[in-house]
Amino acid sequence: MMEINWVILGWLIDMTLNGFLWLIIAAVSLSLIDITDKWTRKAVKWMDKVDKWIRKFIDNLFEWIQKKNLKIISSTILLIIFGVLSQLGIIPKLIT
Repeated sequence: MMEINWVILGWLIDMTLNGFLWLIIAAVSLSLIDITDKWTRKAVKWMDKVDKWIRKFIDNLFEWIQKKNLKIISSTILLIIFGVLSQLGIIPKLIT
């Protein structure tokens, strides 16, 4: 009668279960990547719309300020915009 080698049997069971577990992990992560990719595309489209709206709003605001000749308001708005850009680190990147 043949004796069972428990080490090899345990190793085969471990490899099988490990492979099955990694198959499940791969399937779940691929579906999550697909979902987050859709969310990323939606977020980029939304950011594009918001960016265009903000640019249009600022352009119209400056035209209105120029028509009304309100230099103090335009100076304050420019100060706020440049302050925000410098806090975000955009202006130092543009300078260097």
